[in-house]
Amino acid sequence: MSPRMTKSITLNGAPHRSAAATIADLVRELELLPEKVAVERNGEIVPRSTLGDAALAEGDVLEIVHFVGGGDHDDTWTVAGRTFRSRLIVGTGKYKSFEQNAAAVEASGAEIVTVAVRRVNVSDPKAPMLTDFIDPKKITYLPNTAGCFTGEDAVRTLRLAREAGGWDLVKLEVLGEARTLYPDMRETLKATEVLAKEGFHPMVYCADDPIAAKHLEDAGAVAIMPLGAPIGSGLGIQNRVTIRLIVEGAKVPVLVDAGVGTASDAAVGMELGCDGILMNTAIAEAKDPIRMARAMKLAVEAGREAYLAGRMARRMYADPSSPLAGLI
Repeated sequence: MSPRMTKSITLNGAPHRSAAATIADLVRELELLPEKVAVERNGEIVPRSTLGDAALAEGDVLEIVHFVGGGDHDDTWTVAGRTFRSRLIVGTGKYKSFEQNAAAVEASGAEIVTVAVRRVNVSDPKAPMLTDFIDPKKITYLPNTAGCFTGEDAVRTLRLAREAGGWDLVKLEVLGEARTLYPDMRETLKATEVLAKEGFHPMVYCADDPIAAKHLEDAGAVAIMPLGAPIGSGLGIQNRVTIRLIVEGAKVPVLVDAGVGTASDAAVGMELGCDGILMNTAIAEAKDPIRMARAMKLAVEAGREAYLAGRMARRMYADPSSPLAGLI
């Protein structure tokens, strides 16, 4: 195509050359559909019905927009072939009621909730259940093995979960002791291998150890979930260095799991490059869980934006924002 046949225009703030005769031709040239975009030319909206007749001229300044979810870019993350927009996962324990839990989930914008597998209350089989308030057809349920202290119990629990709801995307945690609720990494690794061989996609709670994280990934974990601090402690991320090392070394998503206490903790985790944050107590035990859920949503989004923006370099000494030359 000869350069003489093209026109120089400004498209969405950047120089662009196009051989399109009309704006509709330009839209198609960009592999977009004219019926799904809005166009402004030289400060005036061009009605969609006239795009095919609107001639493209040298020097035109155009803005072409369309609707996307969640802001000005489609920043999603994927685990086990499933794609999500929200990077906040919330739990379903410790709330005063199912109604409060459901309201908090809605305020958080979460698309995944963790659910514990427990025995049916045979004395009152018609008692309300979580599914009556949080629809598993709209929100992804992530069965977890909270309270399991052996790999065998964890695997058994998840086999029952798959039978009950058909879930294969699961959260594995195998605790070492009741006092610290730290993971037993030996049992966790064995359970991960078993689950992966049985067709599960385990997202795995683990110690903030880059070597252990790599072993879990090799064993079949589809996501690594290092603790930020002990479960339910609200202490925030205690070791940023190891979390960052896990992020840098992983080929699967990394999500901070446990220890978040307030919004700034969630932002820190995202600023380290984590793909998401999982929390329960920080929202459920807040004085206003619904407001805290909204705060966590915003914190996760802000932390992600800061990570993508790239923070300024740390300096040992002051560096003035305004030039000192020419002072009176």
